[in-house]
Amino acid sequence: MDKLPPEFALIARHFRPLAGAGADALRDDVALIRPPEGRELVLKIDALVGGVHFLPDDPPELISRKLLRVNLSDLAAKGAVPLGYLLSLSAPRGTPDSFFAAFAAGLAADQAEFGIALWGGDTTSTPGPLSLALTAIGHVAPGAAPRRSGARPGDLICVTGTIGDGALGLRAARGELADPTGYLRDRYRLPRPRLGLALAGLVSASMDVSDGLVQDLAHICRASGVAAEIGAARVPLSPQARTAGPEWLPLCLTGGDDYELLFAVPPETEAALQAEAARAGIELTRIGAFRAGPPSVTVRDAAGAPMRFSSEGWSHF
Repeated sequence: MDKLPPEFALIARHFRPLAGAGADALRDDVALIRPPEGRELVLKIDALVGGVHFLPDDPPELISRKLLRVNLSDLAAKGAVPLGYLLSLSAPRGTPDSFFAAFAAGLAADQAEFGIALWGGDTTSTPGPLSLALTAIGHVAPGAAPRRSGARPGDLICVTGTIGDGALGLRAARGELADPTGYLRDRYRLPRPRLGLALAGLVSASMDVSDGLVQDLAHICRASGVAAEIGAARVPLSPQARTAGPEWLPLCLTGGDDYELLFAVPPETEAALQAEAARAGIELTRIGAFRAGPPSVTVRDAAGAPMRFSSEGWSHF
């Protein structure tokens, strides 16, 4: 009776060291967590599936870090402080123990970087590809988290970082685009969640850019009942994205996997948001504005003409 069944032995070897307070060393079916006093919880779940969100030869430690970081990006969009996470892992039977060791090592590295801990989860086998889901939990002051539905006509449209690197990185990883320094592939495999921004009172709407800038901006437009207009030349691109050439610009605007933040910003708070971004070491760029009208997104090229796209962003269906 002293010997653990294989599944529980795997959990004890690789995931128990990641467990945080309230998780009872992953020996129970639930975690018991008390939120910080006077704070609201922010919860987010995202899934990654092999062959869809990562490539078969991606290192396990980068797969796990991407899984955690894409969820942390959503917490960042609400100005939340990370607390803990739940992990569901479905791996093909026969997955070597070395995979789980590297996967857990990646999580350990990011737990240390972002101040978050594992609270529990589930492990199963599957005949299909590796399938992962993670629920991240953070906290904010009551009423402080900006929603998608708060944008108003006249609000400015701002984004953090650079747009398009993730989508280009996937093409580079597939051998479709030169990437001599590996910068683009790294941006695809390892998102940078823009945590640490105090957004309360500075933005009227916010979300992260995961399915493509144009499509995600349209989500804010529909939720808020406004139209949006951006200038393609204003969208910040990395030097590596510019080197790829102008023919890749439509993909940069629609391809997804950016995990940057997209804001609706009242003009009177733009300077304060710029100062807050500078304090956090995050680049912030104004790319357009919201206006009254039916929900829509207009992207204008350098000559002022509307751009047309074969697809406005990623969709699973």
